[in-house]
Amino acid sequence: MAESNASNGGQTHPLEAIDRDVVDRLLSREQPADQDIVDLARLLLRYEEFPGADGLRDDLTRAMGLWGLNRESLNSRARELWSSGFRPGQEREVAVGSGFDTDQSEAN
Repeated sequence: MAESNASNGGQTHPLEAIDRDVVDRLLSREQPADQDIVDLARLLLRYEEFPGADGLRDDLTRAMGLWGLNRESLNSRARELWSSGFRPGQEREVAVGSGFDTDQSEAN
């Protein structure tokens, strides 16, 4: 079992247990979805200078490498997503048709 952050002089981040689940999900992806890009970028920022969570930080770096990204390309993609209207938890709607054929039951 790995040494705990507290015993090796580091700290335990209050969100580390929740973030571990996200990191494990990221590591399981061969190709990242939009949410994965945003999650990786935000978690790298969160743990970048945190005095502990070395295992999380290493796994985040590993996920970035698995996807063929470096920090600059990751941040660029995350910025593009936010600029295009991406919001976590929201599915992007694909506009099809003119909207004319919407349900008219309220008018009847």
